[in-house]
Amino acid sequence: MAAYVNVAEAKCQDAPGPGADWSGCSKARIMLTGEDLAGTNFQRSLLTLSDFGGSKMMGANLSETEISRTRFEKADLTKANFTKALGWRANFSEALLVETNFSSADMNRSNFAKAKASGANFQKAELNRSDFSGANLERADMGKAELARVIFQQTKLAGVDFNHSNLSRAQLQGAVLQDVNMAGAYLYLTQLGGADLTSAKGLTQAQIDMACGDAQTKLPSGLTAPKTWPCSSEED
Repeated sequence: MAAYVNVAEAKCQDAPGPGADWSGCSKARIMLTGEDLAGTNFQRSLLTLSDFGGSKMMGANLSETEISRTRFEKADLTKANFTKALGWRANFSEALLVETNFSSADMNRSNFAKAKASGANFQKAELNRSDFSGANLERADMGKAELARVIFQQTKLAGVDFNHSNLSRAQLQGAVLQDVNMAGAYLYLTQLGGADLTSAKGLTQAQIDMACGDAQTKLPSGLTAPKTWPCSSEED
């Protein structure tokens, strides 16, 4: 047992680099900006308050890793794995997140502004109060995700799957929801002012009735704007 512990501790002292194994290591507050960390294994490690800005982290394994208040701004995280990661207030602004896996991750209040996350997997993730302003989420899977009060302003959303997600009070003003799957999505006071939902899939009148649109909101054929639109300022 002692020998195993010594080996585990030794790998945590390894220098950072492509394919390094830092799984289970405590690396809080480390500064690794602009590094090549492609394929590094961070599984179940502690990376809170660390800085990976601009680093190459393609295919890195960060599943079940703690990354609260950690900075990944402009990092390349293409196809990285954040499954079940804990990352409150993490910063992914302008990061490359193409086909990155955030399934079942807790990323509440995180910053994804201007991130390139086409094809990313956010299924069952908790993203309440996060910011996706100006991000590219085309074809992303957000099924069954917690998205209350999330900001989607000027976000590319073509083909996003929102099935059975919680979009209560989310900000989708002016969004173009082309071929977006809204089946079963919870739209309580969701902000749809000026949004184009003409090609959205799975929408029902009941969903529209609880949302907040306006005269500029475009609805699919067969659905009508409720008399409660626009919502009162108190509801907004």
